[in-house]
Amino acid sequence: MLFAESFAEREATADDRLVLPYDARRKSRQRVILASGEEMGYVFQAGTVLRDGDRLLTGNGLVIAVEAAPEPLLEVHAGETCQLIRAAYHLGNRHVPVQLGEQYLRFQPDHVLGEMLLGLGCEVSEVEAPFDPEGGAYGAHAHGDAHAGAHDYRPLHAATDPHHPGHGPHRSPAKIHTFK
Repeated sequence: MLFAESFAEREATADDRLVLPYDARRKSRQRVILASGEEMGYVFQAGTVLRDGDRLLTGNGLVIAVEAAPEPLLEVHAGETCQLIRAAYHLGNRHVPVQLGEQYLRFQPDHVLGEMLLGLGCEVSEVEAPFDPEGGAYGAHAHGDAHAGAHDYRPLHAATDPHHPGHGPHRSPAKIHTFK
């Protein structure tokens, strides 16, 4: 069985493919079956999410391309940009993983959220497509600078970090940042 515990450069030529839906790509350790039918295991730091386009490096030097598998999703369209921004805000406020497209949002099926978005005047339809949602904005690159991409993030803080203000009345005073 092949085993991977590191990442190759995203431009590296792949020897095989690993096609997984989003929920499986969120697991930091597991056994999987490659497109060739060969079995592979991997172990990464907790919180690592495999992104579409990542390359895994096996112990014997093979490069495995990660691909987001098509899966059932809800796709949101709106007549006006502001409506789509409002939809993204409400989904984000509920901590829903969302994929941003040029004129659409995609997220995993949830009829309650779909109804909410219809109530906001959006069009919601069922689609089957690869799902590669945005990563967290307050993080570091999951696999190091060699893999710096717009989506490769993981949280910088743990839930127990006393320096992270968190939410609610227990948080520490806000720090003011000036941007120029």
